[in-house]
Parts: sequence; structure tokens; C-alpha cells
Amino acid sequence: MTTLLYVTAHPLNTDANSLSISRQFVETYREVNPNDNIVHLDLYMADIPQIDANLLKRWGQPPSGPSFDELNPEAKVKAIRIRELVEQFVAADKIVIANPVWNFLFPPVLKTYIDSIAVPGITFKHADNGLRGLGGLVGTATGKKVVHIQASGTVLSHGRYQELNFSDNYLRAVMKLLGIEDFQTIYVEGVAEYKDQAQEIKNKALQQATELAKNF
Repeated sequence: MTTLLYVTAHPLNTDANSLSISRQFVETYREVNPNDNIVHLDLYMADIPQIDANLLKRWGQPPSGPSFDELNPEAKVKAIRIRELVEQFVAADKIVIANPVWNFLFPPVLKTYIDSIAVPGITFKHADNGLRGLGGLVGTATGKKVVHIQASGTVLSHGRYQELNFSDNYLRAVMKLLGIEDFQTIYVEGVAEYKDQAQEIKNKALQQATELAKNF
């Protein structure tokens, strides 16, 4: 069964632009693919452990710290949870990530999540020709694809603020590190910069989400 992992990084459960566009995407996808498994990971409601001193020593590049049995109880709980998040990510065939942009970057909880799933030896590894992602790891899924849905008050995909599009550029780079080349972005941007066009901007993004979901 195909699994779509739907990751949201917004603290509000409202009609925020990143959420409304991504919900439209998922709803359309569900209609077209009724037998697929859709898993929603709300990063603000989930337990996403931060990498602390114990885990950093254990999960360094290469791992050089204490064994799992040597960790204290709190660190063991974190290590188990990180392993769950990694396994969930690896098991997903398709991934949707939705977030707002705050000060030119995504919310911190999304970075914490990325730190949990980007694990040397599991989702990427060092090789003679440099870093290799999922496609270079025996036993992991290949052919994953990602849709990133990004909402921002200013236009970041082009124009004078393009060089500040850190959020999408970073996610694209990380997914490439993990061996995922199929990465598409839906922008809902400029709603604060062009307030008189806000609804038009949102409608355009909704339409793009609907069309892309039909063939994702």
C-alpha cells in the first residue's frame, strides 16, 4: 500500500494559508487515491525530541558515543522516539510538508524534525563519492517524492527577496541529501505584501494544489 506522510508545522489549527492549501492537496489526493494510507504528523502536537548532548555523542558522524544500553532513561526515550520518526519517514512513499515562513525561515519545530530524520547510516551515509541518500542505502525505499507547501507574507520564489528564500531552499537541499530528487513547491506568497490580491493569491495556490494532487 502506498503511504503519504503529511507533515504540518503550524502552531494553529485554523485556516492559516499553509494549512488550508495543504488540506486541499490532501483532500484531493484522498479522492483520487482512496486506497492509499495517509498519515498526518502535526509537529506541534507530536513528540519531536531535540538532539541533546547524549544523543549527539551517540548519533554523531560517525557514531562515537555510548551504546543505547548506556544511555540514561530520558535519553533512551528520546532515542526510541527518533527511531520511530526515522522509520515513519523511510516507510513513506510520498511526503507533503506544509509550513509558514517566519523571519525568512520555517518554524523551529520543523528543523528539530529534520534533525531527527537525517541520521547518518540510516537516511544518508558517507561514501567514496561523497554523501549518499536513501537510494544508496541497502533496505530503504527509493523513488520518494516531496511536495513542499510554503506560505509567506512576502514573495520569496522570485524578485527582490528571492535570495532570502531559505525555507524552501533548505528543505530542497536536505531532501537531496536524503536521496530525494523529486521535490516540488507550491507557494502561497505575497498575501501581506499585496493585501488587495490576497484572496486571488490563495485561490491560485488552491488550484495548483488541486491539480498537483491529482497526479502526485
